[in-house]
Amino acid sequence: MKRVLLLASGGLDSTTVAYQLVEKGCFPQPIFFDYGQHCVETEWERLLEVMPAHAEAPERIDISGVFKGSKSRLLNEADLWSDSVSDDDLYVPYRTMFFFSAAAARAQSVGVSEVYTGFINSNHAKEIDCSADFLNGLDALTENIGSVRFSSPFRYSSKADVALEALRLNVP
Repeated sequence: MKRVLLLASGGLDSTTVAYQLVEKGCFPQPIFFDYGQHCVETEWERLLEVMPAHAEAPERIDISGVFKGSKSRLLNEADLWSDSVSDDDLYVPYRTMFFFSAAAARAQSVGVSEVYTGFINSNHAKEIDCSADFLNGLDALTENIGSVRFSSPFRYSSKADVALEALRLNVP
């Protein structure tokens, strides 16, 4: 089986990619980034529960220090009963770009040439770093600096598309 890295959060998108990879005969090595998100333990526990049997044990990498001082409500949990949270409050500076860079470095360090992500196409103003255009730009950048290549199978998909594929694959 071909070994690949998978950026994994325990959510539906990356978990579905893991099941696709196993179906294609790959052996995914999930890597999980602790970037200081307030729900980090919940995400980590869910990831441990949902990965397919033919995946390696997930590797947890702490990058939280990079985002110290950020005011993002993904890092600083809001009291949804009393705090007003806008789209602007959810942005984590350069998070996706940092994920790609760290994943490429990790992949090259362990001799893996492919990294998969579950990012879906998002044109939401504060998720522009998950848009297909952004992901395509990162691919172009990595072509010029190293051997690691990225695949984001859902870069042109909606959450509904992912849910249908998850149903087909019997993703938990």
